[in-house]
Amino acid sequence: MHIRPQARTLLAGLAAAALLAGTAGVASAGDATPTPKAAGPTGDGAQALCKRVPKIDRRLDRALERLDAGVARRGSVARLQQRVDNAKKAGHSEIATFLQDRLDFRTSLRTSLEQRQKDLDAVKDWCAKNDDGKAGS
Repeated sequence: MHIRPQARTLLAGLAAAALLAGTAGVASAGDATPTPKAAGPTGDGAQALCKRVPKIDRRLDRALERLDAGVARRGSVARLQQRVDNAKKAGHSEIATFLQDRLDFRTSLRTSLEQRQKDLDAVKDWCAKNDDGKAGS
């Protein structure tokens, strides 16, 4: 069997590359230290939450204020109710149904935000009593 010189050079290069890759893989595998798997959180994040309480409180206040605003304010329950009424007057039942579903959600959102505000008040009290969560760290 006769192999051309270019093919012989190519085969020799491939053999050398395979040999180097094999030894590099063995060497790196022996030197590598096992890395620990990603662990979950070690704490409850109390200190970070205590730090964010004022921002969260402002955001909840703004959202509730927007929901309770009048017809002129975008995002208010009253404005969406007016749109539902307008769609019904115009005979657009599909639009009225869609908007009514949004209105139902927005009304339930108010309840949810009010509950979050109560929960946040409890967190605020806890943070005041526990040095802003630093004691548990």
